[in-house]
Parts: sequence; C-alpha cells; structure tokens
Amino acid sequence: MAQIARSIAIVLGLNDEIAESLALVHDFGHTPFGHSGEEAMNAVMTPYQGFDHNAQSLRVVTKLEQRYGGFDGLNLTWEVLEGLAKHNGPLCERGRFDGLNVNLRTYNDLHDLELHTFASAEAQVAAVSDDVAYNNHDIADGIRAGLLTMGQLEELPLLKDIIRDVRDKYGVLEDGRETQEVVRRLINRMVNDILTESKKRISALQPETVEDIRAASQSVISFSDEMKEFDKRLKSFLMRNMYRHYKVNRMSSKAKRVITDLFEIFQAEPECLPTEWQSQQVIEDPLTRARHVADFIAGMTDRYAIREHKRLFDTSLFEL
Repeated sequence: MAQIARSIAIVLGLNDEIAESLALVHDFGHTPFGHSGEEAMNAVMTPYQGFDHNAQSLRVVTKLEQRYGGFDGLNLTWEVLEGLAKHNGPLCERGRFDGLNVNLRTYNDLHDLELHTFASAEAQVAAVSDDVAYNNHDIADGIRAGLLTMGQLEELPLLKDIIRDVRDKYGVLEDGRETQEVVRRLINRMVNDILTESKKRISALQPETVEDIRAASQSVISFSDEMKEFDKRLKSFLMRNMYRHYKVNRMSSKAKRVITDLFEIFQAEPECLPTEWQSQQVIEDPLTRARHVADFIAGMTDRYAIREHKRLFDTSLFEL
C-alpha cells in the first residue's frame, strides 16, 4: 500500500511523504485477526462507547505512544492526523458529531481536524491505494491458500483479459509465477486508472489551494466509474468465494472467541493485566478499564493474542 500510494502521489505532484506516512499508519488501530477481530471488539465494547479501528489508530498516535517528555503520542503533523481520521471521506456535517466514535470526538475537541470536509489529496491517495493493495493481496493469498483458482477469477472480465495476456506471453507458468504476473498487471491497471481519473477531476476542479480540495463536492482522487464497478464486483467475488469460505469462517469464529475471551477476563479480573497496564483507576472504573483493556488487546499481534489466550485459558499450561 505504501509503495502504491507513494507512486501515485509522485506522478500527481503531491506530497509523497504524507501519502506514504498515511499508508503506513492507517491500520495502527486494527485488532488482531483483522476485521473479524474488530467485529468482536466492537461487540464487547458496545456498552462502553464502541470500537473503531480508524479512531483507534488516531488514539494510538496521539495518546498511547509515549516517546516524548512533553506530550503523549507521536510528533505528527496536522495533515497526517487529519488524513488518518478521515481518509475515507467526511465523517459528519459541520458541528454535528453524534454517531462519531468517542476517540475521534475526544481528540477533535482538543485539535479540530475539520471532520466535515474531505481530507487532503494525499489522504485520498492513501485510501484508494488501500483498496488496490487489499484486493490484490487477497487474490494472491486466496490462490496460495487453495481457496481460489484462476478459473474462478476468469468470471471477472478484466481479470479474464489479464490472465489471457499472461498466458499468451508466457504459456504455462508455475502457479506462484502466474499469480504474481496476474496480480502485478491488475495493480498496474488499477493504478493507471486512478491516475487518469484523478487528473481529470483535478483539471475540472482547478484547485488553487489545499482548502479547495477539502471543500470539493467529491474526492479528487478516485477510480473511474468503470473501475469502481470492477472493484465492486471483485469485492463481491471475494466475499462469495473467499471470505465466506467455510475454512475462513472457522478461523474467523476462533478469532472472535479469542478476542471476546481476552476482553472478558481482563475486564472481570484486571489484576491479570501486565503490571505496566495496571492502575487504581483501571481497577475501580469499569468504563476506563474497558477502554484500557481494548487498547491492550488492539495492540497485540495475532500470535501474541493466541499465546495470551492459551496462557489464561489452558488449565494444563501453568506459564507466567
């Protein structure tokens, strides 16, 4: 995602360092196990103001990271924080914050991120680059895991053309090589489409300042309508053939149980938290404790979460 975002930003004459920074930081708030983990976390956090990974990413870089003597968080620019909060578009109407995650509202009260406007063009680049990287890596992962086949991918016209081009040029390739050639060409098609469409939109808008980008009636960085339709069909295809595959469903079910179990035991028994995550307020106040527990779990990797679950729930294993 970072490579794609930086490449698009450079071609369009944007600030590629902001685009790359947003690509690198945008998922800091994700729980273990991706979207399945986030669904489970939001479910257990519903009585405690909910959970959203974008808002959690903002919380990580403005509060949870502690690197400096004078303030919490990282020393990031307003533009990066703005893009992190609203890279997918405006989050509310001016002055109307109802429905926003508490982490967004809390930080915005301290430092107005203009949540009612579009973000910078660089943030929009990061958002669309996420779509490109996400879809293409899922195609590669699906084939590698045996959940998808090239034959299935040929259901989609654009991919059918790309697969035919690869086979016309190289003939029969090993599965891994063919997959990479197909994915590489699809990424290239999608990136070129973004560049063509974005140049059209920027030319039509004729922005003179960054504020013109923020105040526009639509994003200036985007797929064309044709590529949007393909992207929609590809997502539907992946949902039908991969994300809802019974093997994936089983792993998602396990992931949700791990997140739910960890939250419930730490919420009920905060003394089981590591020493550095304990305090009197955490022990006494359920709301503070819930947010604190969510911070702890959301910062775990998949493997660490599985290991913690085993330590806490496997009664045959007495390990500190």
